[in-house]
Amino acid sequence: MSPSEPAEARSTTDIRLPVAALAAWAGTALGLDPKGWWWLAGAALGGLALGSRVATMLGSGRWWRVGWPWALVGLGFAASAALRTEVAHAGPVPSLAGQRATVVATVRLGTDPVLREGKFGRYAVAQGTVRAVSGRGRHAAVASPVLLIAPAEWAGRVSYGQLIRVRGRLAPAAEVTLAAVLQARGPPEVLDDVGAVLHGLQSVRLALRAAVAHTGRDAQVLVPALVVGDDAGMREEVRAEFVTTGLTHLLAVSGTNLTLVVGFGLILARAAGVRARGLLVVGLIGVVGFVLLARPEPSVLRAAAMGSIALLGMGSNGRERGTRALALGVLVLLALDPWLGRQWGFALSVAATAGILYLAPGWRDALRRWLPRWAAEAIAVPCAAQLACTPLIAVLSGQVSLVAVAANLLAAPFVAPATVLGLLGGVIGVLWPAAATVPGTLAGWCARAILAVAHMGAGLPQAAVDWPAGPTGLTVLTLGCLVLAWGLRRIFARRFWALAAAAVLVAAVLVPWPTPGWPPPGWVMVMCDVGQGDGLVLRAGAGSAVVVDAGPDPAVMDRCLSRLGVDRVPLLVLTHFHADHVSGVEGVIRGREVGAIEVTDLAAPFEMVRLVRAVAAEHSVPVRFGSYDERGRAGALSWTLVAPSGPPPADSESPPNDASLVLLVRTRGITL
Repeated sequence: MSPSEPAEARSTTDIRLPVAALAAWAGTALGLDPKGWWWLAGAALGGLALGSRVATMLGSGRWWRVGWPWALVGLGFAASAALRTEVAHAGPVPSLAGQRATVVATVRLGTDPVLREGKFGRYAVAQGTVRAVSGRGRHAAVASPVLLIAPAEWAGRVSYGQLIRVRGRLAPAAEVTLAAVLQARGPPEVLDDVGAVLHGLQSVRLALRAAVAHTGRDAQVLVPALVVGDDAGMREEVRAEFVTTGLTHLLAVSGTNLTLVVGFGLILARAAGVRARGLLVVGLIGVVGFVLLARPEPSVLRAAAMGSIALLGMGSNGRERGTRALALGVLVLLALDPWLGRQWGFALSVAATAGILYLAPGWRDALRRWLPRWAAEAIAVPCAAQLACTPLIAVLSGQVSLVAVAANLLAAPFVAPATVLGLLGGVIGVLWPAAATVPGTLAGWCARAILAVAHMGAGLPQAAVDWPAGPTGLTVLTLGCLVLAWGLRRIFARRFWALAAAAVLVAAVLVPWPTPGWPPPGWVMVMCDVGQGDGLVLRAGAGSAVVVDAGPDPAVMDRCLSRLGVDRVPLLVLTHFHADHVSGVEGVIRGREVGAIEVTDLAAPFEMVRLVRAVAAEHSVPVRFGSYDERGRAGALSWTLVAPSGPPPADSESPPNDASLVLLVRTRGITL
């Protein structure tokens, strides 16, 4: 190549730092295994010795010069991760956990307590570090990471950064990143509150929730999730719709949150006349402020790093600068927190960022041949991120979303306004709560639009395709994604082929795929695949069925009934009020003619009772109590209620289960 050609044409991507990052990641992941890093070290050193000998015999030392530093990086990170694991499991906490000892512990909270729905009611979970522990006649100062499982009332009483004293029982942890699980009993005792800065930022978070409290059941949860990743209170059915449509990144702290918040700050700074290095200072302040507002947890630091790198990737010479920044970010994050090496969230962040760096610029330039720049970027960025993450998402969820790109495109115009207006509502709410309802209301409207996109997308006939998560399925999917990554630039460059591909995808989503042999002719009973819990369908006639329990997910239950062709439900029986039996109740009722809901008279847990009654009232479906020896008929079905015949026994370990409705059903000569 002649010297007169531009430097850009002669430049090639420098892979040394990315390979070092991959070596560090592999070393860290294996180093977290207490037994794994030793054989890694032996294999790496043996490979280096053999490679060095071969390179010397061939008269070239190039491989040695390049390979030795990479191997050292991998070994160094493996040793560091193994050492951190040993430190985390040192001290009396793991041994006390093995004895399942009752202890009094002083814990520094590393996350806010988050409510979860359990089989026997709600509870709170949080992560923290035990600073001191007393139990079985021992007292020690330690630094042991634990998972806290606590009563539900903890969620409103303690927060990130506080030092608390708690009594509870220790149990062994399945995760190598934890020394133990601490099952707390009773209320916590706050020993040391957070500092003034964190207290002020906590006021912003509370003001944000207050500013959107009037916007609706789901919108008032989604806005804080968009701004700071606070999704406490999100309904499981809504969460499932976001999973199906590929919008789950909106429910957690991600690079998107950072780019929107920092970008808004930079716009204001430019309007105020700030230029050059001043913008850099504003950007740094924005990043630090966002991290503190969202809590400086590992996931937040990861999101801040990846969001900053993604911003670099779409600019001039973005691939080169972004690649170096991504590799350096991986190295720094793994050095600071080796536990990230085995977290799916970290892998998804890196994959999405890499997709944006390597695929989005080329796809954007191809689309710009027949689309304006803003439209080209709006299509290229989510396509690149989604394609890069697809194999990992398939492993996690067992499905591939066909509507993820379209859902992200439709939701994108509302994400930025909801995030920025929600942040303004929180800031204004600290000073003037009444005025904060204005941006809060607007943010709620935008959140409702996003919720509508998720709801409609998840309800499409073929929104997602089940995919095997085993090695074969993952290999096939990964190869398919690589082929698409290679071919999409050529497709995007031509309007006809791009529109034709979009039309094929739309048809695949909207037209139900044939399922030969299902449902079988003359079916009598079907157990819907709802995961944990029950969803039974008893055929009463053409398009009619009695449904027993609704599972935990309305979308799953709705799809099952739709595939069976059920549009009339003479009776919905809810055997008891645990979430895995009743949370999907709206999936049975919505869009169908339902005669009545029959329930047990033991109203526990009350949160689920309230949910069932609210959904029934919304759809004007009567709710009645089942009574012993009650008899009923619907089409070919006849039944007798044979339990419960009285209250659950006094020593019952699970009164709701022991108070469940039980039906004896007869149909077509079969007894069930």
